[in-house]
Amino acid sequence: MKNLWVKFGCFLTGYNYRIVVNCSEISVKTVKRYTSALLIVCLLWAFIGFSFTSRYLAGNTIASISGSIIFLIIIIQIERQIILAINPNKWLYITRGIIAITMAIIGSVILDQIIFQQDIELEKITFIDARVNKALDSKTQELRTQIDDLQKAITKKETERQNYITEIALNPTSIIYSTTSTNQTEKNVTFDPISGNNVTTEKSVPVKVINTSNVPNPKISMIGPLEKSITELNVQKSKKESALLNIRPQLEKDISSKVGFLDELEVMWSLISKSSVALAIWLIWFILLFGIEMLVLVSKIFEDENDYDRIVNHHMMLQMKKLDLFAEMAKS
Repeated sequence: MKNLWVKFGCFLTGYNYRIVVNCSEISVKTVKRYTSALLIVCLLWAFIGFSFTSRYLAGNTIASISGSIIFLIIIIQIERQIILAINPNKWLYITRGIIAITMAIIGSVILDQIIFQQDIELEKITFIDARVNKALDSKTQELRTQIDDLQKAITKKETERQNYITEIALNPTSIIYSTTSTNQTEKNVTFDPISGNNVTTEKSVPVKVINTSNVPNPKISMIGPLEKSITELNVQKSKKESALLNIRPQLEKDISSKVGFLDELEVMWSLISKSSVALAIWLIWFILLFGIEMLVLVSKIFEDENDYDRIVNHHMMLQMKKLDLFAEMAKS
């Protein structure tokens, strides 16, 4: 069990297990110390990664676990930069310190958003209300303009329909004139002096006959489409008026469904700036996370060289001497 823990520690820290098992207890304890510090940091950031993915990226369980694993890999790789450095310079320490401060701020912000979730939800009401009021005027004005345009169109068509009805009442029917042609036979009687008799001649003469008929006023057929159009416009107007009445609840629903990470940051900043208790809680989490992030760094700064480091350095020196010999042999 002891060897399994050391092997797991070597896997996390990047130490060579075959070298560690042949080193003194000091080197083994160093691995265990780094492993404990890494586990604390990894567990904390695994929770932060899971919560962040689930809450702000709307991920399911699998996606949240994947986010947690990604955070773990990043943390381990960052810590290994310090743990595996044999002779780290001050710039590496400074860089790791800056990363620790940044990660402590990010971690404390995310954790505080989880801890203050109910308080943020309450504060979010005021935040959403301010956004709704800002968007309400333009949305309301737009709907009122559309309703006015629809009303003008309805009034115009109703006036047109009323004019048709008035005209139809005065002239319910129209007289239509039609002309037909027919032939009429005319008889002409003349005296024939030779025979001494009257001679009757017939001649076909074309005659035009004008007929009249009463038909319903054609404008009667135009009333139906007008009434249908007025009905459709009234339906559209009714929908717009309903939307105008429900615009505030709809805006609140739309805005509240789109509140993201940055919006919650603004809400939390407002909460912290107004409440000394919230500020104190945030500072406590920040100091705690910063301290945890600095565990490995502080351990490395005040750590004396152990036999594991000497073995690694000795192996490096041997390899360098071997390379120098190869270089000399190549020249000769």
